[in-house]
Amino acid sequence: MNFKSLLSIVLAVLVLLIALDGFFIVHQTERAIVLRFGAVTRADVPAGFHFKIPFAERAIKFDGRIITLDAAPQTYYTLEKKPLLVDSFAKWRVTDVLRFYNATTGQQSTAELILGQRVDEGLRNQISRRDMHEVISGERDLLMSELTSELNAVMLENVGVEVVDVRTKRIDLPPEVSRGVYDRMESERAILARQYRAQGDELAIGIRADADRQTVVIAANAYKESEQIRGDGDASSASIYADAFNRDPEFYEFYRSINAYTEVFANKDDLMILDPDSEFFKYLKSGG
Repeated sequence: MNFKSLLSIVLAVLVLLIALDGFFIVHQTERAIVLRFGAVTRADVPAGFHFKIPFAERAIKFDGRIITLDAAPQTYYTLEKKPLLVDSFAKWRVTDVLRFYNATTGQQSTAELILGQRVDEGLRNQISRRDMHEVISGERDLLMSELTSELNAVMLENVGVEVVDVRTKRIDLPPEVSRGVYDRMESERAILARQYRAQGDELAIGIRADADRQTVVIAANAYKESEQIRGDGDASSASIYADAFNRDPEFYEFYRSINAYTEVFANKDDLMILDPDSEFFKYLKSGG
């Protein structure tokens, strides 16, 4: 191979390298800028096939899709100075390529570092203005909406980044506080249970007392009614006896004497000492 052939090959390679360096492709998922000796000449290059000055210009491409920043869990204090462990994430994307490049030199890690600091500061400010109930449930959506709006305005102006959304994955009490909270909740439930038991015992005592009172009243009414019935029976019986006696006094006296004999002499072991001339033996002596 002679010198001319070698030179031709070298020149062909150089031309090929210059030609390859003279164009670039921007995909739909990318954003790009063109630098000429370090200075920006074209910003926000659209998707497609583009030409540039070989070696003098350089194309830098960024991810144009929505990116998720998963922040590390942080402890924040509520309005009543109660600690909360918040695990959050943010959705963001590059919108102003020139501003993004000037703020981060095109480094995604730098943008995420800035955004992470802003999210941490924003969450701290938002949570410190609310109590625990508002942070956890009452105004959680409002908190995230305000935080997203504030971060978006700041990041667009300073970094050229649009903050699409900021959300919390979980909000918990710190481990060192959770045990104390659970113990306090258990104590409160135990006190409440004792109150319920005391109220139940008080109600049971009242029910038993009322039942005992009703038992006494019912028994007294029953006794009263029975005595009235017994009295009416005794009065009716006495009236019948009196009527029978008035009809035949002699027979009535004989009937009562026979019943007395039956009761007195029912047991052979009984002993009774009476005068033989007593009126008790009147019908035993008389055969008539």
